Amino acid sequence: MTQEIIKIFDTTLRDGEQSPGASMNIEEKIQIASQLERLGVDIIEAGFAAASPGDFEAISKIAQKIKCSTVCSLARAIESDVKVAGEAIRAAKFKRIHTFIATSPIHMKYKLKMKPDEVIKRAVEAVGYARTFVDDVEFSLEDAGRSEIGFMKEITDAVINAGASTINLPDTVGYRLPFEIGAMIKTMSQYIKGRAVISVHNHNDLGLAVANSLESIMNGARQVECTINGLGERAGNAALEEIVMTLKTRHDVFGGFMTNINTKEIYPTSRLIANITSIEPQPNKAIVGKNAFAHESGIHQDGMLKNKQTYEIISPSDIGLDLEDTLILGKHSGRAAFKDKLAKLGFHIEDEKLNPIFAKFKELADKKKDIYDDDLRALVTSQISCVEPQFELIGLQLMDCSNGVPSAAITIKHNDNQITDAGIGDGTIDAIFKTIDRISGYSGRLMDYKVTSVSKGKDALANVTVKVVFNDNEPAIIGHGLSIDTMIASARAYIGALNSYLSMEGMLKSRTNDFGDGI
Repeated sequence: MTQEIIKIFDTTLRDGEQSPGASMNIEEKIQIASQLERLGVDIIEAGFAAASPGDFEAISKIAQKIKCSTVCSLARAIESDVKVAGEAIRAAKFKRIHTFIATSPIHMKYKLKMKPDEVIKRAVEAVGYARTFVDDVEFSLEDAGRSEIGFMKEITDAVINAGASTINLPDTVGYRLPFEIGAMIKTMSQYIKGRAVISVHNHNDLGLAVANSLESIMNGARQVECTINGLGERAGNAALEEIVMTLKTRHDVFGGFMTNINTKEIYPTSRLIANITSIEPQPNKAIVGKNAFAHESGIHQDGMLKNKQTYEIISPSDIGLDLEDTLILGKHSGRAAFKDKLAKLGFHIEDEKLNPIFAKFKELADKKKDIYDDDLRALVTSQISCVEPQFELIGLQLMDCSNGVPSAAITIKHNDNQITDAGIGDGTIDAIFKTIDRISGYSGRLMDYKVTSVSKGKDALANVTVKVVFNDNEPAIIGHGLSIDTMIASARAYIGALNSYLSMEGMLKSRTNDFGDGI
């Protein structure tokens, strides 16, 4: 049987980053893009170049690094957006501009305040301009799930004639049921057969994103837009791992289709992104959840002992999961063995960047008896940063609280000077953060605080994530901190957020003239 390739368009770095709290710095995005390439993703939507200088910078660097996957930037159907997108992906070996405009009556009337013929004109102009930068242009009919078929055909004809080679029909608000999506895709795929590839982008508001994507494939879609761990706005997007493993596992139904995904890279990719974003998949999440291969029922355990296929339709090894999940390395382990282990976990670190990570590993090995793969993943992601730290935690001491007033003494390095100060607060964490504010001269407002255990045991690493607003007119900044001591991890997370804020502030100032009114 001849098999058709279903292209996997990963939008973790664009739509996935729009999950609350999922912001990533440039170096983290490069690491994720590199892992997506190893995973075998066909198209990597690296971001929305016109959204911010940081997005532009990240897309540009990803375009320079990625050699096998197509690198794509999103752009509204606005000339300035398209121009910035084209500039951002200029260095990519394979490049695509993905431009879009809303096509549903409710969006055209209330959001765009445009008539249908004006929308078509804007779409055609955007696609035509995008073709001056790239040969590969994708056009999305935003809110296609609530658009009228007649208008969809009309605008699709126009943008294909203008040069679009992929037509994306997103269920932007996750409203449609599988049979409805299937009927829409069947109608449109038959209408444009041979002229362009049909793509789908399904949101998960009703929990149907994966089902709708699979139904779309059965009815003519040959590209699926999805994210790792199902990240995305609101309830998220269709989960890449679920779509790919369904196609592979249910070959009796989907035998005519295949993907280019190396499924053994699914679990390492999932863990990398969970560590970087600090958004863990729910324990019972299909394929990559903590309990996906756990069997607690006595009946299930008995069956598993006799034949694993009694209760397992997927082998953990199929997705690259090592259930032992331990690292036989310690404080006497060498740099070469350490680097090799990181590579197996999906981290390919340049030699000059490996040294400080290896030093942190040695420190951890002195303090922690058992080091797990998740410890290493957390350790590496905590060190991945393109931000030059203006402030660095040197020491933290919690003061005697016998008088009932929580207090902290902190030493911070800034401009080669060490500054020590102490402060009090309503609680220990509050005292730490207020003291950092006193030393740095920047006052932050804590919006969210989360601490998770990286692995198991009493000596488990604490991974702290904070969301801090340093300027009421600007969005909250995410900071991460890692340590066996939760208080030290909290201080590192807060200082990390401050450093990211200062770096972003500097970048905005340096690139304002480059972007003008496009931002």
